[in-house]
Amino acid sequence: MAAFAGSPVAVFGLGRSGLAAVRALAAGGANVRAWDDDPGQREVAAAAGVVLDDLYAADWHGVRALVLSPGVPLHYPEPHEIVRLAHAHGTEILGDVELFARARLPTHVAAITGTNGKSTTAALAASVLRASGIEAVEGGNIGDAVLDLPKLDKAGVYVLELSSYQIELLTSLSADVAVLLNLAPDHLDRHGGMGGYVAAKKRLFSLQSPEQVAVVGVDDGDSRSLFDELIGAGRKVIAVSGNGPLEHGIYVDRGTLHDARGGSPRELTDLRDGILRGAHNWQNAAAAFAVATELGCNEHVAAGALLAFAGLPHRTEQVAEISGVRFVNDSKATNADAAAHALAAYDDIYWIAGGRPKEQGIESFAPLFPRVCHAFLIGEAAEVFAEVLNGIVPVTLSGTLERAVSEAFAAAKSGRRDSAVVLLSPACASFDQFSDFKARGDAFRVFAQALEEDA
Repeated sequence: MAAFAGSPVAVFGLGRSGLAAVRALAAGGANVRAWDDDPGQREVAAAAGVVLDDLYAADWHGVRALVLSPGVPLHYPEPHEIVRLAHAHGTEILGDVELFARARLPTHVAAITGTNGKSTTAALAASVLRASGIEAVEGGNIGDAVLDLPKLDKAGVYVLELSSYQIELLTSLSADVAVLLNLAPDHLDRHGGMGGYVAAKKRLFSLQSPEQVAVVGVDDGDSRSLFDELIGAGRKVIAVSGNGPLEHGIYVDRGTLHDARGGSPRELTDLRDGILRGAHNWQNAAAAFAVATELGCNEHVAAGALLAFAGLPHRTEQVAEISGVRFVNDSKATNADAAAHALAAYDDIYWIAGGRPKEQGIESFAPLFPRVCHAFLIGEAAEVFAEVLNGIVPVTLSGTLERAVSEAFAAAKSGRRDSAVVLLSPACASFDQFSDFKARGDAFRVFAQALEEDA
């Protein structure tokens, strides 16, 4: 990152993306001043050779930029103290993805956002591109930090998963293809409400030039509104849906992928022959297909590559099958909307839910409760969820995930249902009992596979 050569640049937040930013800036000749509030992260950074400088006590005069971790509050609930210091000294605030954009690499960029499905769609799009012979790597909010990705040649494609936190730190990323999958309430405290959250997502499209492509899911109201807004502005927009026919766009109807971009729909492939289940994943597949074909992939090769996709951990991932009972790890479902998608994809569910609750609760997907044979509740949300399910679904207050897995398996075996699924889809954050959703999903896998050993 030679744009800041010879200049002081502050980096605050030394996680994965922060450390990558330090390395890129230092390699470009910047005078990097790095800090993190977490002593543990400072130790990791120091061990990696990062020179630390307490930004609370530092001289900010002449500091050209603050590279801020996306996890640090920029506006809400209130600006972080480091953000206020930067503002007081007129220091530009940006993120690692904006640094990437300013490198002006002669490659293509596909940027994917939405409340749910971002990681699956980014990985799927990159997989389809590679199957078509195009050099592609995914990163950003998935996998490697964007500044740790390898350099690609001119024909290559960077497929970036971007969170709302990352997008609000952008000023110049102009994606060749930008994707919005869906919008549902999430991270509302960080954006001052749903309006701020939607505005952060829309920013990705405002940075595109008129000839660049927008791909927008139209299966929810807020996303459909953005689609209509972009159409009204004369933008090139492709609608995608997992819920049935569209007059124009790419859609999945009863599992079959159709391309109606030219107006007359053409059947391409039956997605039920692959591992992607449910309308939400079919919309993800339609979006990935749109990205790949807009960037040069042959549509038949791309359609075949969708079926070959192996999936991602913690996203409706089958981790075991014991005595006819499937165990599905959907630990990434940290909000109600994501859990609703998983419940809609299965029948005869022995549902493990709970954790640290979010504002929206589980009432919004009550019509799906009849799919649940029994709920096994864990963590801080257990009693609240039990009240919602009272009289509708049998409930066991399991408390811990290990106990819930064991109790759910016992109930599924005794129920003798052909399509029984023990589904971990918590509709909650993990932080009451686990460090993150990955640790929760890994534990579920271990507990389930231990039952297999005992069977």
